[in-house]
Parts: sequence; structure tokens; C-alpha cells
Amino acid sequence: MTSFDDLWYLADEANQCAEQARHRLDRRYEDYLEFDRTRRVSRPRFRTLAERIRDNGTPYGAHTIVYRPSGELLLVRHEDVDLWVLPGGGVREEETFREAAEREVAEEAGVEVDYDGLAILTDVRVVADDSETWGVLPVFAGEAETTEPTVSDPDGEISEARWFAEPPEDTRDRRDILAWRERALSV
Repeated sequence: MTSFDDLWYLADEANQCAEQARHRLDRRYEDYLEFDRTRRVSRPRFRTLAERIRDNGTPYGAHTIVYRPSGELLLVRHEDVDLWVLPGGGVREEETFREAAEREVAEEAGVEVDYDGLAILTDVRVVADDSETWGVLPVFAGEAETTEPTVSDPDGEISEARWFAEPPEDTRDRRDILAWRERALSV
């Protein structure tokens, strides 16, 4: 089998796993925002993301919008991408998306969260040259039970965790987060 065929096969397996993950989330949750994104990546990065999707349906793991009753949002500083991001990350084999999101919040910000449910579900299309696949990016929402963030990230990617009344301009997926907050506050 050539490397082209190998990558095509991997992408096909990833597509099937993404479909299953999306179906499970659709069955379990309702009333969430939906977005579609396309990420163009290098071929080596494509392989990495396709393998993640094949393993659990998601290229970037599960994340959480953590909020206070005042409307402030918790963001963490991710040094590898040099952006403020929602706490979140990879899904382990034995975890649900929600369990992964909860573990990641604990590691990256040290905050306990009372979860509301799924807030945002993004279908992420991953493209490299002539290869393409897709995966889901589930973002849960919940109110902070403890409000003093403490970073204890075992991966060393997160340098800071802070509350923001307004997400800074250098916040990844800022428009999506603001759309969720506007919708959540209007209910």
C-alpha cells in the first residue's frame, strides 16, 4: 500500500469515527450552538489529527466554557499557540467527552464546575493538499463552583488561568464564545 493509500484509508476511518461521535452527541444533548470550521494543515499534522479523530472522533479534544454568575469567563493562556483559549484538551480512551473536559479544566485551571451540558458543537474539517477528513469539537458549559484558578497542567502548555469580563482579542474562537454568552444571557 502506498503512503497516499495509507493516508486515504486513515482519513476514511477518521470520517467514520467522527460520524459516530457526532451521532452520540446529537442523541445525548440538545439546544447547543453549531459551527463548521476548516483547518488547512501540513501533511504530517494532518496524519496526527486524523489519528486522533480515528481514535475518538475529535481532532482537538473537549473543552469547557466556565463562567461565573457575573458573566465573567475563564480562559487559559496556551503558550504553544500564544493565545487565550478555553480550558480543554485530549480525550483518553476510557473517557467520555464530558469527562475529558472536566479533567482538563481541573488540570489547566484547578476550578470545579457545575456542568450545564453541551454549549457548542463544531464540525472541524481538516485538509492537507488532496487529503481531507473531519471531526467534532465539543464545548461544554458550566458555572464555576470554585473561582480561584490554579494552573497545574502536566503538559506544561498552560502558563496562566484568568477570569475575563470580555475575552481579549487574542482569544481563539472568540466569536463563537461571545455568540454562546449572548445566547446564554438572553435565556
